[in-house]
Amino acid sequence: MADEQETLTLAAVELGRKGGKKTAERGPKYYAEIQAKRETRAGGRPKNPPKAIYEGQLTVGGVVIPCAVLEDGTRLLTQSGFMQALGRARQAKGRQYYDADVNMPAFLTAKNLKPFISKELEVTSSQIEFITMKGIRAFGYPADLLPKVCDVFWDAEKAGALTAGQKHIAEQAKLLIRGLAHVGIIALVDEATGYQYVRVRNALEEILDKFIASEFRKWVKTFPDDFYREMFRLRGWEFKEDTVRKTPLVGKFTLDLVYDRLAPGVRQRLQELNPKNERGNRKHKLFQRLTEDVGDPSLRAHLAAVIALMKAADDWDTFMRAMKRALPK
Repeated sequence: MADEQETLTLAAVELGRKGGKKTAERGPKYYAEIQAKRETRAGGRPKNPPKAIYEGQLTVGGVVIPCAVLEDGTRLLTQSGFMQALGRARQAKGRQYYDADVNMPAFLTAKNLKPFISKELEVTSSQIEFITMKGIRAFGYPADLLPKVCDVFWDAEKAGALTAGQKHIAEQAKLLIRGLAHVGIIALVDEATGYQYVRVRNALEEILDKFIASEFRKWVKTFPDDFYREMFRLRGWEFKEDTVRKTPLVGKFTLDLVYDRLAPGVRQRLQELNPKNERGNRKHKLFQRLTEDVGDPSLRAHLAAVIALMKAADDWDTFMRAMKRALPK
């Protein structure tokens, strides 16, 4: 009996002495579950959130959005700015939700949007807590999330799946996509915050150290189907998903649109580390040598910007003019 009482007492202490005997009776296991939920739920408060080292405002589709670059290089849009960009989307009363990742933004959890949200988007759309340059805790979303969310509402509208209360978001998404057609979202954040000047001053080897991993990573699908589908549309080619990536000309365009514009010297270093064999083939995909913390996220953000430019263009020449202006080599 004494041992049982001691266990209850310890559990109560772990629960912050707030739950009393009733809470303590649930034991340490219950406390551990609460802690796990606190650490994983949306809006969880990390002890040491990353700090913003550059801040600014960017204008997309006529909307001014506060943005920042964090000390780890993450570019983000503030939560309030993100919501305003989407037309101040609110949760509709009585709306049904699907069983999505707990950290997904509320504006993506409507059940009718599920068919248009990729698994990748589900796990990359969590809000980020950070410390502003004024020392205030704030929340934001990764900058490259904006065009992806626009795609969701745009695709849902084309499929006739939106509710009346969501249609204004789709209209706003169109304006944002058109705005992003002029300048890539990452470039916009860098320009608005002044981070572009720091990035330019970085030595080439320092950039390559951040982008190039010491060994090849396991292959994971990285290039979205939309990248190739939109490329073929703009070129006027028939799209065949099973053979598209094997076309030499597609490879040439991929080097030009992606690797030549990702960061200085990255393409050259990737090719040096992954040379062609006697048959002219490479053993690995170039992106498998990108680092997980910088190289791969940068590639995915760049691809999102390229696809946004593609979708906003009616032909290849128009698209390339936008690319040269927004995402130059």
